[in-house]
Amino acid sequence: MRNRFLLIVFLLAIACAWTSCKDDVANTGQSVLEESDAVIVLADTFSFSSHIDSCNAIISQADSFLLGEIETDYGLLRASILTQLACPEGYHYPDGFTAEAVDSICLFVYYSSWMGDANAPIAVNAYMMDKKTFRYASTYPTDLNIDDYCSRNKSILTNHRIVVASEKLDSVRNGNGDYIPMVRMRVNDDFVQYFASIQSFDSQESFNDQFKGLLIETSFGSSTMLNITDIALGVYFHFSYDKAGKDTTVYDMKAFFANSEVRTVNHLFYQDKADWIEALQKDSDTYNYIIAPAGVYTRMSFPMAQIADSINAHMQIDSNYSKRPYVNKAEVRVSVENMFSGTSSDITRNDWLQPAQYMLLIKEQSMNRFFANKELPSDTCALLGTLTQDKDSVGNSIYYYSYDLSDFITNQLRQQNSESILNMLLVPVTVSTSTYSSTTTVSSVRQQQTMSATKIKSAKNGMQLELVYSGF
Repeated sequence: MRNRFLLIVFLLAIACAWTSCKDDVANTGQSVLEESDAVIVLADTFSFSSHIDSCNAIISQADSFLLGEIETDYGLLRASILTQLACPEGYHYPDGFTAEAVDSICLFVYYSSWMGDANAPIAVNAYMMDKKTFRYASTYPTDLNIDDYCSRNKSILTNHRIVVASEKLDSVRNGNGDYIPMVRMRVNDDFVQYFASIQSFDSQESFNDQFKGLLIETSFGSSTMLNITDIALGVYFHFSYDKAGKDTTVYDMKAFFANSEVRTVNHLFYQDKADWIEALQKDSDTYNYIIAPAGVYTRMSFPMAQIADSINAHMQIDSNYSKRPYVNKAEVRVSVENMFSGTSSDITRNDWLQPAQYMLLIKEQSMNRFFANKELPSDTCALLGTLTQDKDSVGNSIYYYSYDLSDFITNQLRQQNSESILNMLLVPVTVSTSTYSSTTTVSSVRQQQTMSATKIKSAKNGMQLELVYSGF
């Protein structure tokens, strides 16, 4: 018992001695460390500028397309579709098939959703592209000249098709039993005879020579915009053959799809675009805007020379030696100000235009190349931000995009002749992902072609670049 007591006293004495000298030991380590060997860790905040920018058009390469006309606070948008149809290479109609065997041809347009007034009628029309067609390897802007491709001399439909978005007259059920909204349009006899005469399906190129494609547009209605997902042309025909010595007639259908094997282009036109962009710019000290598919972005200009000078000044130990700087964190938070949180019955025409789910922050000089070459986000060219919901200090919901520019700025510090101002654009995008072995990666990033409007705080209204950097 006595031995155990002595052991406890001994251990407590050691602990007290360690506690009393721990600070001295730590300070001794610092005092013997040369200044050139110490690690510098600092934080700083930098201001930057932001304002609205715009382009005439975006590259049309979406998975879904807009059709219709709708007016919002950001102008009146008209959208039409020009598309080729995929050739069923190697296909042959049954023996003895003639154009007279075709009973009818129908144009099918499927849509996933709509914006605007679900009960307002719109008139859909379609024409043959009779002047020229697209090259699959080329990209096309959303402001291409329709007159270069289609004369609109004669509609291929028997009549304009009146469509009400909320109706389900032509809708079909998918495998889950859910309705897929669809518009079914019967074509006229002249088009039936022309298309039925095409019976050679050797290649897509030869098919395009015979049938250049279709223009689908609306002729009236300014309250509804459809999000089109699929387009197909169905050829219904019959043929007869001898079965056990008896003439037998069979009815069949062949579909021609506007799929990923061919080129589909969304033509977009914003009325008075310059005027409403000018009106938005008057508010640029407080708010900035990113609007799709109008090609309206926010440019963020970062003072790279000032940042580099400030960091390098802290890295300079003496006239002969300076530490190598590393930017550990460079966060910019973009606050979103127009998130709608009401119910569907409260939706107005502008509530349909919600903030983009994904927002790309990309070097301005790299943007055209990035989308034309179908590149993916990288730490030296573009950063992908996701709309994030959080709570402020009093529990209110806030929404924002967040970006870390640490690699951008570190690379900037390494360059001898880097730009003094780094201009980057906030661009709304559509993102596709792929999953392998429980790991999800981004597989494609495209300029957003569905409608969205994102209102953000401007740089003068509180946005800052917060840096944490170190030197070794």
